[in-house]
Amino acid sequence: MKILGLDSSGLVASVAVVEDDNLLAEYTVNYKKTHSQTLLPMLDAIAGMIELDLNTLDAIAIAGGPGSFTGLRIGSATAKGLGLALKKPLIQIPTVDGLAYNLCGAGDLVCPLMDARRNQVYTGLYAFDGMKMETLLAQRAAGVEEILQQVNELAQKVVFLGDGVAVYQEQIHLHCQVPFSFAPAHLNKQRAASVAALGQQYYRQGMLQQADLHRPDYLRLPQAERERLARGEQI
Repeated sequence: MKILGLDSSGLVASVAVVEDDNLLAEYTVNYKKTHSQTLLPMLDAIAGMIELDLNTLDAIAIAGGPGSFTGLRIGSATAKGLGLALKKPLIQIPTVDGLAYNLCGAGDLVCPLMDARRNQVYTGLYAFDGMKMETLLAQRAAGVEEILQQVNELAQKVVFLGDGVAVYQEQIHLHCQVPFSFAPAHLNKQRAASVAALGQQYYRQGMLQQADLHRPDYLRLPQAERERLARGEQI
């Protein structure tokens, strides 16, 4: 089984290829948010390095949201275009699940924190039984103090990761009442390798979708639409 993973849901742009639980290549860049200019060239670069014939792919796994609205649209358009051109199915991976899977095998609870602005994060809670990931709290948009309260209620050690850690680190130190740690630099942002690896599990479970049916899961309305609603205008 050969899965292409794509993630452009946040500041990071990442492309990876996993074959039979073996990571063949990964190209990840966390430098400016120009995913529309970098995602396909990154894919082309790793395809050249590993002599990848895209037609040999079994599926394309895409971080399907939540995240940056622009980044998700770029990733979605890229995945759909490839899927349609190659006649390959897509595998939609919830972005927060993919981020949590960076820490596959962790003994502590895993709590991703993606900055969603306005003192909110995209988050969830996960635990691992060996290599199997259990979702304790499905991905959602929540206030920082709300998710920290839920962490406290579980009364277990927890590891935080994601770009929201740097933004809300002070609040974590103030309000987290259980032992906690932060993921190291090479694991604390989105990685297409995790998206592709989790995609293999979804593939085995038959969780596939036609490329033309793929839609990102934003979880929240875009800011412009939220502002229109606040003014009482219809969308």
